[in-house]
Parts: sequence; structure tokens; C-alpha cells
Amino acid sequence: MLNQFVHACERLFFGHRRALLALLALITVVMGVFALRLHMTAGFGKQLPLGHEYTDTFLKHKDQLFGANRLIIVVHARKGEIWRPAVLQRLNEVTQALLYLPGVDRRSVTSLWTPNTRVMQVTEQGYEAHDVIGGDVTPEKLDAATMARIRDNVIQGGYVGSLVASDFSGAMVTADLLDIDPKTKLATDYIALGPQIERELRAKFEDAEVEIQIIGFAKQISDIAEGAQGVLAFFALAFVLTALAVFWYCRSWAFTAVALSCSLVSLIWQFGTLHLLGYGLDPLAVLVPFLVFAIGVSHGVQQINAIGREVGAGRSVFEASKASFGSLLVPGTMALITAFVGFATLMLIPIPAIRELAITASLGVAYKIVTNLIMLPVLASYVRLDAAYGPRTQALRQRREHGIQVLARVAEPRIARWVVLAGLVLFALAVWNSRDRHIGYVQPGAPELRDSARYNLDALSIAAKFSVGLDVLTVVNETAPDSCYDYRKMAYIDSLAWELANTEGVIGTTSLPALVKLGAMGFNEGNPKWGELPRDARSMASFIGLVGEGSGLYDPRCTVLPINVYLADHKAETIKRAVQVVKNFRANEKTEGVNVRLASGNAGVQAATNEVLEATELPMMLYVYATIVALVFLTYRDWRAVLACCLPLTVATFVGYWFMKTLNIGLTVATLPVMVLAVGIGVDYAFYIYNRLQMYLSEGMAIVPAFRLALTETGIATVFTALTLSVGVATWVFSPLKFQADMGLLLAFMFMLNMVMAITLLPALAVCIDLLLPRRGPVPKPLMVH
Repeated sequence: MLNQFVHACERLFFGHRRALLALLALITVVMGVFALRLHMTAGFGKQLPLGHEYTDTFLKHKDQLFGANRLIIVVHARKGEIWRPAVLQRLNEVTQALLYLPGVDRRSVTSLWTPNTRVMQVTEQGYEAHDVIGGDVTPEKLDAATMARIRDNVIQGGYVGSLVASDFSGAMVTADLLDIDPKTKLATDYIALGPQIERELRAKFEDAEVEIQIIGFAKQISDIAEGAQGVLAFFALAFVLTALAVFWYCRSWAFTAVALSCSLVSLIWQFGTLHLLGYGLDPLAVLVPFLVFAIGVSHGVQQINAIGREVGAGRSVFEASKASFGSLLVPGTMALITAFVGFATLMLIPIPAIRELAITASLGVAYKIVTNLIMLPVLASYVRLDAAYGPRTQALRQRREHGIQVLARVAEPRIARWVVLAGLVLFALAVWNSRDRHIGYVQPGAPELRDSARYNLDALSIAAKFSVGLDVLTVVNETAPDSCYDYRKMAYIDSLAWELANTEGVIGTTSLPALVKLGAMGFNEGNPKWGELPRDARSMASFIGLVGEGSGLYDPRCTVLPINVYLADHKAETIKRAVQVVKNFRANEKTEGVNVRLASGNAGVQAATNEVLEATELPMMLYVYATIVALVFLTYRDWRAVLACCLPLTVATFVGYWFMKTLNIGLTVATLPVMVLAVGIGVDYAFYIYNRLQMYLSEGMAIVPAFRLALTETGIATVFTALTLSVGVATWVFSPLKFQADMGLLLAFMFMLNMVMAITLLPALAVCIDLLLPRRGPVPKPLMVH
């Protein structure tokens, strides 16, 4: 039935070649117009896991709590301290400029010059509250006495380490960003906002006197987008290297152009469809098109290999192209369906950025069925070759076969046993060493950027001199109205804050109970013995009144009492440790009327992302492998084929996890599709090699000569493809984006590893399975045309 379908497709496509190619060309032109309109987009909301407890907490209280999408600017004195007129004037100018940037929530802008920065003092007359820099002070009138007073206010107000550096070398300006610009009512364009921040803040105010340091999601994502523009250069380099390698392999510029152009056509369709669907290209997904291109090259080389083999045997290019189409349509489609399902399973992860990435990759892979399995052989049938091409390529093939015949010995029973044993040892080592692999970020700063990037240098400087940085985990305590006057509930929240403050990786915490205790001390001459929560509601209320609602530590009805937890960094282990403290506390220590919820702040969002990735990774991979098992069994109707194809793939997957752990590459939004792609590439290799192997076995041939033939016909192309793709992606190590460099290493490793598994462990397993469980009947023919 399937063979009849393939023959029908062959007659249809090759019987109407010009009409088919004209239709595909028209589609390409139309899609090209739409593809040119595609642009990079990024949004903070796309990073939020949907339906997760932490995200729900963040969305529910985002108007009241410490923002997760925060921008931090530090005015840093290049020499000495900030207590100079020029530096404080520059701090005021930066504050004013920040107020008018698009997407900035002006209510949240905080610096020494804003009226929400207050200092409270205990005097003989009682408490006295005033601004750190009073309304009577202007930037033009900063004399020595005024600056000394400001300095004293900063110290007395407790702003050293938060708004002012611990060594007084810098002062901070902070603001929350809104996903929807309140002025334009449009989504904030973070990629455009980044360069604007550079122009309006850094370029305008940085000079020999002061340095402007900037961190935050908007700056990070725009820096990544800027670096991603360089991806085009590396893509072009990889494309040129691939073209040269394909020409070296097939010795025909025409076939080279056909193979690469068909792979590019699917990218044009992919980009055009994304625009039609209303999507952009996320900077963190910018590598996906190349990954899809790599899949296309893999299938394209197999097609060119099959055509070249038939031409070398004396057939015309037209007949050779028809034979290639017929023999590779089924295994190629099965491999691409597996890759499609692999990328589609990313939809299981409820993070909009990953789901958008899944759609991007799945579209590209689906289009490969048309461009690489149908369009390529039909277009190749028009190639005109000189009469000497067939004999020349046949002689070249024979020379290459001599070098690869040594590998066929792995199918000899004596050697196969040792290969399988080595595979089992490698698998055991990989499983053991990939335990507790990293989920999330494992380095401080922005892991997508180089350590030497300006953003990371700024982040390290701010972390070293400020106790309050970008990495904040906000624990939300939901209570009944007026609960902040209830001693029992306040004491419960204070106990949780104390647990968190004494957790490794936590720099400090702020909470309403802590400030109430500070107020109690102030009313009693600063005596630490009085630093306790008052049991009387009226006393509690008087101290809370000193704090002020602008602190963000309580709402007007006293129903939301957050704890802001300042972390040393946003490493996965740091965040996980703090989150676990909260989970343990609320499980073991319960107080009626207090609902402890995780979590807001940027660290809360990152914690949600890490937990979602960790929870969905295994089910996602199980779905991928279940699809592979089903397709392999459907294609070869033999459970031995399932084991021979899937076990090497499993070994490669765990070795890949081991490699990631060794290089400190965490499983993140950017790295997850790479592992899925690795499975897809591995399936390509396995399908093409085992397809030929089983065909010869079904004809009654012994496994050693059968594998020798399979290796010469498809193994050479597999080895060549792996080497070509590995060299292409290895050039990424020079990219300004660290995550692209890491992905280049990981992809090169996985391309080579899957190739080695396919040409060694796969045939060795097939031999050992036959030895342990001999067949009682003939080997079933694979579902293909030959």
C-alpha cells in the first residue's frame, strides 16, 4: 500500500515537474515578501510560565509589589566618592531622563532625588521625617554643608547598600517597566528601548567624571538582540563552509546549489509563515533557523548521495532523481516527522517564549518534507552533467569506500560484543555523571552574554557594591484586612523573614515586621532590647504609620504583607535554596489567617521557569522517544529495529547531558531545543543507515556484508554530514554571544556523537540481538521503494 502511494507520488511529481516547481517558486516569492517584514520581538510577559503558582502570584499583585521587570542605573564616580556637586547633579539628570523613557512606570522611579526616598530620625520631640534631598535643594546649589547633610541623611535613612554604594562610590536609580506603555497603549518594544537607554542615559551622561552602569531585562534582551545580529555573519560563514564541503563531496556545483537552495527555501517559508501568524523572532530563538537548516542539509546530502550513486551506476540524472525520491521519501519523512514531534512537544512547556520557539521550529521541519524530499529531487532532475561525471564520481566513491570499510568490522560478532559492552559502560557513566544536572542559570550576570560584556561587568560591579541588586525574590503573605496590627500574624511573617535572612545566598531581607521593630527601638533611644514587635495593636499601628505605604511592604488594607529577599545572584541553586526554605516553613509552621505564596520579583519568575523546565523535561523526552519507537516499528515492523535505533540514541542523549553539566551549561529556554534537535539528527542517521541495513537483511544477506553495503551507500554521507555540520557550528565559539558559543560546542559534540553511535553501536546492537535471540523467520522488508 505504501509502495503504491510512493509510486503514485513519483508519477505525479516527476510527470508535472515544471508545474510543480513553478508553484513552489510562486509560494517562495510570496513567502519571501512576508519574510522580509519579520523582525525581532521580545517581551517580559513571554518569559512567564502560564498557570504556575509563582506567576499567578506575580500577576495578581504586580501593581503592589516590588517589580520583577526592573531597570537599575548606577551613577558611579570614576574617582573617589559621590559627594561632589558634579556627581550629584548627574544623578539628578539621570533620574529626570529615566522618568520620560517609554514604558517606565513613573510611580516606581526611586533615587536620592525622588520624594519617595525618606529618612526618619528620633529627636527629643519624637520622630522627624523628611526627604533625603529636600525640596529646598536644587542641583545648582550644592555646597559643602548641603552635601554633608545629604550624606548624613543617607546613612541615617539606611540607604547605604541599597541606593548608595557601600563605599559611597555610586548611587542607584531604579524603575519598574510596564509591558504596555501607558502613553501609547502599545506593547513596550524592549529591543528598541535598549538602544534608547544607551543614547538617553549612557551616551548622554557618561564622561570622564562618572560612569553609567545599567542592568535589567530591557537592557539584557536588547544586548542579546544586538549580539544576535552577528549570528547572520556566522550563519553566512557556516553556509559557505557547508557549500564548499557539499561540493567536495559531490563534485558538482549544480547539485551543491540544489541542496542548499532547497534548505534555504524552507527557511523563507518558515519566516513568512511566522509573520502571517503574528509572531516575531525572539532573540533567544535566533539559532533555531540554523538548527532547522542543519536538518535540511542532512536530508539534502542523503538525496545528493543517492542521486550520485545512481548516476555512477550508469543511470540518467532524471532516473537517478526518481530513484532517490522513491528510496528516501519514506525514511526521510519518518525522520522529519520525528523531529517535528520533538519540537512540537516543546508546546508542553507553558512558557510563551518556548511555545513560540516550538512553533518556529516545527514549521521549519514540516516544510522540509516538501523542500528536501520532494522539491530537491525534482529540481535535481534538471541538472545537466558531462559524460565523465558518472565514472569520475564512481571512482571517487570507491576510494572513499576503502577508508570506511574498516568501520564495517564493528558488525563482526567478536568485535560487536566489545562495542556493545563499551556502549553500556559509556551509558552507565553518562547516567551517573549527568545526575543533578543544572536546570536554569549556573553563572551570575546574563549567561547569554560573555563575561567581558558591558552588561555583565556592570552587573558584577553593582553586586559587589550594593546589597540590593536586580535579583529579588518576593514572598507574598496574604492576610485578612488589618492583619498588620495582629501580633501573632506579624510574628509569623517575621519568623519567615528571619529564616530567609539566614539562608546561604541571601544578602538580606526587608519586611514590615522588621521595620516595626526598628521603630520600637527608635522610640526607646535605639536600645536593641526594645527591638521587638509590640503586642498592643495601637502601638503596632503607630510604628507602621512611620513606615509609609510607599515602602511597598503593605497595602492600604493590610491584606498583602510581602517579604523582599535580596539574593547574591540568580543562579538556579541560589534561587532553589531560598524557595525551598519558604516551602519548608509554610509546610511545618502554619498560622491561621496567613497564606504564604511564592513568588514575585525577577528571581520568582526565574524560579517558576526553572521548576517548569525541570517538571516537563522528562515527559517531553518520553513523548519524543515514544514517537520514535512507534515510527521505527511502523517502518520496519521489527522490535529488534526499535532497540537497535533507540538505544544508541538514548546513550547519546545522556552523554549530551553529561557534556552540558561538565561545561556548566544549564537547561534553559535557549538550550532546551538543542537537545531536542540532537535527538532529531540522531534519528536521521539511524533511519537512513538502518533502512539500507534491513533491506539487505530482508534479501537474505548476512549482517556483516549487509552493514558493509549500508555503510558504503549511506554511512559515508552520514559521516560527511556530521563533520560538515560540526565544523560549521564550531565557528560559533567566536560569537560575541556566550550562549551561541556554548550552543556551537554542544551542537558540534552532539552531531559527532550521534554519528558515531549510528555507525558503531547501532550495527553492533543489531548483531548482538540477533545472536541472543535468533530470528525464526525472514527479515521483514522496510516500508520503502528501491
